[in-house]
Amino acid sequence: MNTFGKIFRLTSFGESHGRGIGGIIDGCPAGVELDIELIQKDLARRKPGQSKITTQRKEPDQVEFLSGVFEGKTQGTPIAFAIWNKDQHSNDYNDLKNVYRPSHADFTYTKKYGTRDHRGGGRSSARETIARVVAGAIAKQILAKAGVSIQAFVSQVGEIKLKKHYKELDLSATENTIVRCPDKEVADEMIARIEKAGREHDTVGGVITGVASGVPAGWGEPVFNKLHADMGFAMLGINAVKGFEYGSGFDGTKLSGSEHNDIFIKTNQGVRTKTNNSGGIQGGISNGEDIYFNVAFKPIATLLKEQQTLDKDEQIIKINPKGRHDPCVLPRAVPIVEAMAALVLVDHFLLNKLNSI
Repeated sequence: MNTFGKIFRLTSFGESHGRGIGGIIDGCPAGVELDIELIQKDLARRKPGQSKITTQRKEPDQVEFLSGVFEGKTQGTPIAFAIWNKDQHSNDYNDLKNVYRPSHADFTYTKKYGTRDHRGGGRSSARETIARVVAGAIAKQILAKAGVSIQAFVSQVGEIKLKKHYKELDLSATENTIVRCPDKEVADEMIARIEKAGREHDTVGGVITGVASGVPAGWGEPVFNKLHADMGFAMLGINAVKGFEYGSGFDGTKLSGSEHNDIFIKTNQGVRTKTNNSGGIQGGISNGEDIYFNVAFKPIATLLKEQQTLDKDEQIIKINPKGRHDPCVLPRAVPIVEAMAALVLVDHFLLNKLNSI
């Protein structure tokens, strides 16, 4: 299953150390005027080598559109694109060809396919998410015309956590820090925590919070393909993600029903809710409030330190991997979370238009 979406569909291809990564988008409406600079901006937010707390692999990650776009506009035909790999160090992985790295997909890919590309993890590498960011950037431009905006930010690194609710923060300041946390003081603590993990040749995980504003009431399906279910499916398909919650999430279990219910009120903007524990979704359908959610990322599995494992012959060995790796995936994962949210929302936007015909 290399295709995501039902109407606006992305099929991605490519491996970490292959010739390139790319995708084909089918179902994109015709006549969408694309801002290539905005697409490239999101790619720059995801690319390696962008700061002292990310992997130092150097990739320009320049997108090349091969079809479906003419004179800056989508044609309603399949949009094919590619991003060519430029800085692969495949020799760093030669010692791992016959090794099952702890908590990686080496063992499971071998069991499923009988073979695997050991260079940088091949298809299981997070480098595949480049295709999602390109498609998501196009989806965001379609959604913007419908008044919908999406903003994600790092809200936790290890034990360091933002204490403020997202409405108390200036989310426009997210890009002002290399860790992509809108609170400068907390961001500095997060950066120090990531640097500590790097010095120790270790890794650290955390949480990314996403907010989708301007989604009107009525998007989503009432039974299967509930809006929050599709959002969870999208987020859990991102490399290193271990959990998803929306609205009050797990904290909501501590409340009584009378505390948790969102009371409907009449406003100048129409029917709204006094609180938003529902996270903008009720009965699987958007209610017009902000859709907000948290995505939990584990500490990434590649450690530049000695570990014990097994090889393909089930012999105990010790490995000490080489290569260039992130001590924390969170800063580069922010645009990926935004992209996957955009792909879900644009799909439901187009589906809602069909439902209303």
